[in-house]
Amino acid sequence: MSQTKPPAERTEKEWKDLLSPEEFRVLRKHGTERAGSSPLNHEKRHGVFVCAGCGKELFSSDAKYESGTGWPSFYQPVGEHAVTTHKDRSLFMVRTEVRCAQCDGHLGHVFPDGPQPTGLRYCMNGVAMNFEPEDE
Repeated sequence: MSQTKPPAERTEKEWKDLLSPEEFRVLRKHGTERAGSSPLNHEKRHGVFVCAGCGKELFSSDAKYESGTGWPSFYQPVGEHAVTTHKDRSLFMVRTEVRCAQCDGHLGHVFPDGPQPTGLRYCMNGVAMNFEPEDE
């Protein structure tokens, strides 16, 4: 029986072996996928969006909306312990980065221009997530 490390303890090589090159670039190196490139932009079924790195539930389809940005957008995570936020000072601006609370993978950013009830727009990289339909 092989024992696997918890996601937070994986080495860079273990992450590279586990993830596709694009998933690794976004989740582990804080990259951004090209706008409009994710099939998750058009996902309309009921279900849950989970971290592509560790499988943690992140966002419900009930909180997904069309923001017009080219990235899957949500107005809230599934719970208060699904994601963490961090100050991001890259690209000569200050933004709020969103990471998976379990594996610390980079998911995207959150902005204060979303719909009610939260007024937030969690603008996520689709490659950083997988979708699990409710009925399957």
